[in-house]
Amino acid sequence: MKEFSDIQTPLVVICGPTATGKSDTAVYVAEKLNGEIISADSMLVYRGMDIGTAKPFPTEMRGIPHHLIDIVDPDQEYSAALFQEQARAIILDIMKRKKLPILVGGTGLYIGAVIDDYDFSGARGSEQYRKTLLKEAEEHGTSKLHERLREIDPKAAAKLHPNDARRIIRALEVYKLTGALISSFHKIDRTRSANYNLLMFGLILEREKLYKKIEQRVDRMIEAGLVDEVQRLLNRGFSPALSSMRGLGYKEIIEYLNGDMSLDQSVDILKRNTRRFAKRQMTWFRRDNRIKWLNPDQVDAPGAIINEITRFIEGVS
Repeated sequence: MKEFSDIQTPLVVICGPTATGKSDTAVYVAEKLNGEIISADSMLVYRGMDIGTAKPFPTEMRGIPHHLIDIVDPDQEYSAALFQEQARAIILDIMKRKKLPILVGGTGLYIGAVIDDYDFSGARGSEQYRKTLLKEAEEHGTSKLHERLREIDPKAAAKLHPNDARRIIRALEVYKLTGALISSFHKIDRTRSANYNLLMFGLILEREKLYKKIEQRVDRMIEAGLVDEVQRLLNRGFSPALSSMRGLGYKEIIEYLNGDMSLDQSVDILKRNTRRFAKRQMTWFRRDNRIKWLNPDQVDAPGAIINEITRFIEGVS
């Protein structure tokens, strides 16, 4: 098994839109290069939310350590700031053990929070005020909170979907407690030197192929029991207003369970929403010119990544 020195060790990032094979690619690279995986997916942190998040099964992990999966319950707060703190500590530990850290996922903000110096330091929190806002969202709808945020911080509101309860509530919470706009906290300090020897790879498929894979994945989720999974979460008392329960695959099935539409309609909407989500992911990642893009249909993506890492190691050793 390959070992790395502190100088040699890069931080490998594998990113891109959903359904492009990031998880499988990362496991293969980790197997070959003695690596460990840090999940950069904002939904994989939640326990009990497995099918709708396409969480990898233990057999798919193939013995490779995976970090920051199943670490909070669906009603617990989790943020990019907390992810930043935890992921950086894990990466440092992996490096100290002479192994290769591989940051993998499609949540651009989470990846950016680790590799760039996003400053969350001024954003304090209040559990009591947060619960008050959650109750308001449950009783009157998240869109009402979104309207309130638009009056306070139009810039932040414009970036958030009216149903994104978690981020809307967080923005209102920051303003309530600090008197400052959350958009002022989410900035990057580019005056500092890079934290890591960074190697970034993005996986991308042709649009029609990607959309077909998305639709096939949704069909597999339904066959695997997504409806039952959502019903179990509701039976446990997790509110549909929670940001976790507003995630892709959950909000659509909740509408079916509430009798607002048929299962076929919910599935069609889920497929449409996932396609739109993939487009937003690509918009985010395309802004980063550090990413080397690979099409798994055209190249051996795992092999290309391994070769690039190996060349990097040989170049600095």
